[in-house]
Amino acid sequence: MKRLLLTLVTITLISVSMNAQRISKHALGLRLGDSDGFGTEVNYQLGLGENNRLELGLGWRNSNKVTAVKAVALYQWVWVLDGNFNWYAGAGGGAGQVSFDDDFIGDPDDETFLFAAGDIGIEYNFDIPLLLSLDFRPEFGFGDYRDDVDFDIALGVRYQF
Repeated sequence: MKRLLLTLVTITLISVSMNAQRISKHALGLRLGDSDGFGTEVNYQLGLGENNRLELGLGWRNSNKVTAVKAVALYQWVWVLDGNFNWYAGAGGGAGQVSFDDDFIGDPDDETFLFAAGDIGIEYNFDIPLLLSLDFRPEFGFGDYRDDVDFDIALGVRYQF
């Protein structure tokens, strides 16, 4: 009986370890979402282990009345769903600078802000070095410009190397 139990535990551990999918060491691409008005974000992912990574993003906006830059860093945990599908969750934060050209007297024309962020999403890792993801990122802002909770949904397209 002990031998049977030991054999079953060994087979289970081997199958779980064979099912573990390594994430890419590097991925570079775009995160296409609203990003609270900042639009497209250049995005880099650095694999830190078999199931965790660091995601760095830089978003910007340049229009007639507003110029803004936002940087974000998130620590993420990645789990295999099925085959090449993974899901991930993470937390982090960032900072930004926004400049208005509104000419209102007594209204400051620029501001620096901080925010805390969470992240949850799903991704598909193709057999070629392409990674597609869809994620949801709530951001909790601290500052006059960003003093509330913003929700961002985005599509990520990244090249893995």
